[in-house]
Amino acid sequence: MADVLTAGTVDAPRDIAREPRRGGVWLVLGSQSSIHCGAAVATMLFPLAGPSGVVTLRLVIAAVLMLAVFRPALRGHGARDWALVGGFGVALAGMNLLFYEAIERMPIGPVVTLEVLGPLALSVLAGRRRGSWLWALLALAGVVLLGSGRLTAGRLDPVAVGCAFAAGAAWAGYIVLSARIGSRFPKRDGLALSMGVAALVALPVGVAQAGTALLDPVALALGAAVAVLSSALPYTLELSALRRLPTGTFSVLMSLGPAIAALAGFAILRQALTMLEVIAIVLVVAASAGAVRTGTAQGRRTADGAASIAASPSSRTRRLSSKIASRSRS
Repeated sequence: MADVLTAGTVDAPRDIAREPRRGGVWLVLGSQSSIHCGAAVATMLFPLAGPSGVVTLRLVIAAVLMLAVFRPALRGHGARDWALVGGFGVALAGMNLLFYEAIERMPIGPVVTLEVLGPLALSVLAGRRRGSWLWALLALAGVVLLGSGRLTAGRLDPVAVGCAFAAGAAWAGYIVLSARIGSRFPKRDGLALSMGVAALVALPVGVAQAGTALLDPVALALGAAVAVLSSALPYTLELSALRRLPTGTFSVLMSLGPAIAALAGFAILRQALTMLEVIAIVLVVAASAGAVRTGTAQGRRTADGAASIAASPSSRTRRLSSKIASRSRS
């Protein structure tokens, strides 16, 4: 689960010419591996603190770290700014709570595959092109294949599927709100404040489920490891990658999340996948990458069109210029 995935892409510097691109791909892959390995480690804490307890530990520790490091200003913000921080924090908390509830019941790979449909749907709706809908159909085919395979094997958990879809919807909301946070708050102030709100939202849920287990030394140690693996480390790697890679390339690499999650689940938790599930994940990854590429290409064409319109005078201006020239000649 990428806490700062999108927020890191909002206001990070994009002067790609300043730094070499070499190594940027490995930084993104390292970020994704860290995020999903963190989720795999988090599942080891479920017997002790439960999914909500683990999310609480992760968000509280991450919030303390970010507030201490970035020291965001509390003054100078209007009511709309604080409402945006609150909404962003709620989306962040909901995204994580739902995701962890899902991976308690199903392997990480299939859960991330279902969850990524939220950002994919947002990309398709924003694209409004025929090609985007073709990518959506490819993703739908992957999801149907994944669902039918797990249903046939008797391993489809309706609660996990519902939580994964809901987490994807929260992720889409997180993406929309992160753009506004980046435009209203300097540096990482908005993200740090929103992380604090997310921790406060998750805290009563985690205390209700885990109680005093949240203070267990083992839980605290593993919770800190999850916070670093799923927040602090990937955040740093993504910022470095964004200085080396174009945004489109970065986004396509991020779409590899389901595949990397499946590998992390297998390597750490021995969560094996059937061949049908592997094919389904590949279809969703391909659809996500294709949708991103389509959206990036469309954005370039729109920008080029706007630039050409701005550079060339309108027909009315040309007619007026022609009249002025003819009058001056006469």
